[in-house]
Amino acid sequence: MNMLELTREELLKNIRSGTLIIAVYGLGYVGLSLAAVWLRAGAKVIGVDVNSQKVRLLNKGIVGSVEKAVNEAIKIGIRKSMFKAVEDGVEAARESHVKLITIPVWLNENKQPVLDAIESVSKTIAYGLKRGDLIILESSVPVGTTEEVVKPILEKISGLSAELDFGLAYSPERIYIGRAVEDIERNYPKIISGIGPKSLRAASNLYSLVAKKGVIELPSIKHAEIEKLFEGVYRDVNIALANQLALLCKELGLDYDQVRRAANSQPFCHLHKPGAGVGGACIPLYSYFIQHLANKINLNLSLVEESRKINENMPHIVVDIIEEALKTLETEKVKIAILGLAFRGGIDDTRLSPSYEIIKMLKNRGFKLLVVHDPYVAKDDFLEQNNIKLTNDLAEAIEYSNVVAIVTDHPEYKSLTLTQLKNMSKREKLAIIDARHVIRDWRKVPKGVLYAGIGRPLIYNLNSE
Repeated sequence: MNMLELTREELLKNIRSGTLIIAVYGLGYVGLSLAAVWLRAGAKVIGVDVNSQKVRLLNKGIVGSVEKAVNEAIKIGIRKSMFKAVEDGVEAARESHVKLITIPVWLNENKQPVLDAIESVSKTIAYGLKRGDLIILESSVPVGTTEEVVKPILEKISGLSAELDFGLAYSPERIYIGRAVEDIERNYPKIISGIGPKSLRAASNLYSLVAKKGVIELPSIKHAEIEKLFEGVYRDVNIALANQLALLCKELGLDYDQVRRAANSQPFCHLHKPGAGVGGACIPLYSYFIQHLANKINLNLSLVEESRKINENMPHIVVDIIEEALKTLETEKVKIAILGLAFRGGIDDTRLSPSYEIIKMLKNRGFKLLVVHDPYVAKDDFLEQNNIKLTNDLAEAIEYSNVVAIVTDHPEYKSLTLTQLKNMSKREKLAIIDARHVIRDWRKVPKGVLYAGIGRPLIYNLNSE
């Protein structure tokens, strides 16, 4: 099957007949979501991952995704022999016609991009690459990665030429964890770019079959690589603005949320929500990718750089508020309950979560009795290494706590009231630090409670009941 020559109609026929085989490299949140989408479309899918335990569990139908559509698609795929997970990426490349790469790129201690994983998966695919195959890189990467890193590896090892013998495209994932299948299939158009016109056409035809919002073809791969980074940098900058304005409101004794709602009634204003920082494997990295690119050409992007610093400083702000509250409480033995380890509500993704920085700083400042609650996260290596208890039992986490710091906006926390938290703590005095503004009755502070938010005034009523 030559992906560079198939028409859209021929592609559709091959997918519906189960003839087309797609290999997805990297079975994290993005990879599993892509596998689910193509299984739902009718394609046969091979999932590739170096984690042997993950591969074993997937083949048993134990998916563990927070998204129902992903779990169902993978389980049905296994039952119908349309999906299998493997560790052997070379054999998967030999078997498949399309290879989707979803391996993440991280930063080293100097905030420089590390492309080792991308290089490794490119080598793996190259050893099984065949004429007519199509490779699509979907990871968020520094600009130039597809053409300057992936392409040379594929060509050198396989002896084949991109665009002539095989297709090479870049199409960034654009998903919100928890609704990824819906995002790919219905919510967003798919961004498509190719190493040449044949690669562009092949990738565009392929994704037009599943993306109901259509595809947006860009004139070069670098256009598509930087487009994805701009999406994240936009949010990083605007979250930093929200955090600074929220802190101003706090100091002035104003409610940022009320100001925000009023301001956003003007269609050209879109103030974001404040928080304890910015986590996940996307936004915190993209600003550094852009800065790294700008530094190469001696261009100073001061707004991007300063926004990243502001967001990285937010965990310090949260810890400062905790210490300020404890001074008001005048208590000696302190137990602090951190509510939320995931970087965002409703998911179990803890990557680069601000909660980790808050916990580290609290430990460094001498607070030893810490407990973390998260309704979605069952195990965490960092907490285990630091002898910090992780529990899914909210009552257990809050019991005998002097401070409850809400760091993640999990839906389970949004129904909590100050009185409930006070009663669960069994303490005479309790400080509630609401870094995500999830408490709705925060103005009704019961006796013995101090309340503080990122963009809300500190309110307390510390007379004992």
